[in-house]
Amino acid sequence: MNSFFIEFRDPLFGIIVFFALIFAITFISYWWGRYKSKENFRDLDKFLKQFRSVPSQKELISLINKGNSSEKSWLLLANAYVKNGDYEKSIDIYNEILKYGEEFNSKETMFLLGQTYFKAGFLERAKQIFLEILKNNPRTPEVLRALLLVYEYMRDYNSALDILESLDELKKDIITDSAYLKTLFILNDTDISTDEKVNKLLEIYQVSNKLTHMIFEYIFRVNPSLAWENFDKSKAEFLIDILWQVDKKDLDLDIITQNGYLVELYTARGDIELAKSSDVFEFDILINLNNKPDVTLSFEYLCNCCHRVYPFAFNRCSFCHSIDTPRIELNLVKNYHRGFGEDNNSFQ
Repeated sequence: MNSFFIEFRDPLFGIIVFFALIFAITFISYWWGRYKSKENFRDLDKFLKQFRSVPSQKELISLINKGNSSEKSWLLLANAYVKNGDYEKSIDIYNEILKYGEEFNSKETMFLLGQTYFKAGFLERAKQIFLEILKNNPRTPEVLRALLLVYEYMRDYNSALDILESLDELKKDIITDSAYLKTLFILNDTDISTDEKVNKLLEIYQVSNKLTHMIFEYIFRVNPSLAWENFDKSKAEFLIDILWQVDKKDLDLDIITQNGYLVELYTARGDIELAKSSDVFEFDILINLNNKPDVTLSFEYLCNCCHRVYPFAFNRCSFCHSIDTPRIELNLVKNYHRGFGEDNNSFQ
């Protein structure tokens, strides 16, 4: 029986004890690590819960007045909600800060509240906020421009033009804004005829030399022949999406054949056969394909200011609010309309 027991002085006994200690320490460390990990996650979840909903009015009063959290912290939190599109929570925070926050920051907080109302689509509330700021601070360009945007979205173009007069007095550049608002006013005026609109739009274009896409999109639609006569041929690439959609019967071949870019464009579309190649990659592909496959152009619109990409044409960027800044990007896509017209021309 003694052969089954190891004396404590035996070297083998020491090795067994050593490995047993290692096993015990490893086992305890592993489970202690798992326990602490669960505790950390529990604490983190508890911490994040306070940001998943807006604090109550009483909690905000306590945090702002007693210094548990600075006003700047709440402003940062409200801004985070705005970026996530959670405007309701952001508006609640701004309103509570205005009630119980520091008075010397009220103007900035009101401006942020007005911007949030604007982004959320509450235009009338945004207007009232900005007008309230301007009562005591009439010479504030940022607020004036924000109010101008509100009037534009409300289609109150007369009031928007009045705001431009105030900005002009403050020595701000209003040339582009003025041309843009006057163009919007004309396009939305139901009391003047189409011919009058065209003539007034051409006057704006000749004076400002801006808003090429906005103005000629309308003129090509209602009076293609006059559009061909008046648009600057050197700006054809800024109108490529419009020119690509012009009906074949409305093409002015005398003007087209005098401009290399237009020759390449309409050769690529298959209306003429005067170009053998093109420096524009998409045109060159379509020219060499000789209009046989079902391929056409599609367009994307890149804002030159903020570099946002849109699938639709715009005159004022909805993100940075810059005017007349789109750059048209070309893409080759399958021409589904052609296939539908040729292969699916009946319901049988």
